[in-house]
Amino acid sequence: MVFELVESTQQRWRAVNAPHRVALVRAGARFERGHLSERPEAHAA
Repeated sequence: MVFELVESTQQRWRAVNAPHRVALVRAGARFERGHLSERPEAHAA
């Protein structure tokens, strides 16, 4: 039964097509439409 569950979900999984960016995502980087978005600078109050 587990094998069938894994087989059915495997069809919907996406492959990681940019393994070099995995570290950026884990570090908290934000991507918008596939491009790295810059974080706005925090204004000193």
